[in-house]
Amino acid sequence: MARFLASLLLLGTVAASGPATAADAFLRMVSGPAGGNWYPLGAKLMEIVGTNLDSVVTSNAPGGGGANVQDVNRGDAEIGFSYGHTVYRAFTGVDRSGKEHPNLRFVATLYPAALQTAVPADSDIGSYADLRDRNISPGKARWSGFEAMELLLSYYGFGVDEVRASGGTVHHVSYSDSVALMRDGHIDAFSGLTSVPQASFIDLNFSVGIRFLPVEDDIRTRFLAENPGYVESVIPQDAYENLSGDVPTIGATTVLIVHKDVPDDVVYGVTRLLWERHDDLVAVSPTWKNSRRENALQAAIIPLHPGAARYYAEHGLLP
Repeated sequence: MARFLASLLLLGTVAASGPATAADAFLRMVSGPAGGNWYPLGAKLMEIVGTNLDSVVTSNAPGGGGANVQDVNRGDAEIGFSYGHTVYRAFTGVDRSGKEHPNLRFVATLYPAALQTAVPADSDIGSYADLRDRNISPGKARWSGFEAMELLLSYYGFGVDEVRASGGTVHHVSYSDSVALMRDGHIDAFSGLTSVPQASFIDLNFSVGIRFLPVEDDIRTRFLAENPGYVESVIPQDAYENLSGDVPTIGATTVLIVHKDVPDDVVYGVTRLLWERHDDLVAVSPTWKNSRRENALQAAIIPLHPGAARYYAEHGLLP
């Protein structure tokens, strides 16, 4: 009988060190932070898998794009969400760690996300360049959003260390905490790499009134040319109330990854359920409707897991 175990099992009730290889396969999922889309989507996906694949024990825990690639590579988790650029940089060893992550394998391209940096509507901040001496919340240090924000700021000639040195502050906190900090006037900018629209920004727009910082065309062109895995993106005017126009930015694509040693039949089953139960995941987050099987390999810039490859070959997406 398949079993679904709540995320509390990750805290010690179930012990499994390293990837599952036995008849009972453990799929410990690392998803996303409170207030984002990944956590409830990860919980639903693991519920679906745990109740449909025999002898697979599943769990879901909070995470972040940058942390998840490290956890999966180490075998501290078997499956996780991340972003295409984060996975590529980790696999090739050009991320902050400087170490290759050879155990990562690709399962699916999911839906797009945009780097959204909100400031109060009446703020005098007009550009990322103005953040050098301000109080900012760029995401937790192991999140893909922070990685994207830090990299983007370097194109404006500074980073978070310079923000602190110039008299500003850097808060590595969750989305929900960032909303509270901005609502109370303690931060000047809050950024997240996430779907559009996103609940935390909707909340802030209702309570504070916000606008989003654009990425200038010349910087965006150079950034995208030099950083594989990132994509051109836009925050549409109608995504949030009272925006004066579309906001050009950079973005990334949410992807699903696994450890290379997860059994092929398990990954095949996960891939099958991912697409067969598409509507169940849309019910959790409408953002999932932008995930399409025909686009599943678009962001596959690391090796594809054989179990996923078998599924896509059966559906004509691989030769």
